Amino acid sequence: MALTEAQKKANSKYREKSIKRIPLDVQKEKYEEIKAAADAAGEKVNRYIKKAIDERMEREQ
Repeated sequence: MALTEAQKKANSKYREKSIKRIPLDVQKEKYEEIKAAADAAGEKVNRYIKKAIDERMEREQ
């Protein structure tokens, strides 16, 4: 289902207010390793990386 213009505008406003992008450059081979691990865990790459960060932050507190 396509988003309405109002939904697109609301999503954009939310992202501007609440989301901070973090560029991450990795070598292609490393990306493929991460993607394979994420696929094996049944997750998207973005969620897999976020979860790894959360787990490390928890351990180091």
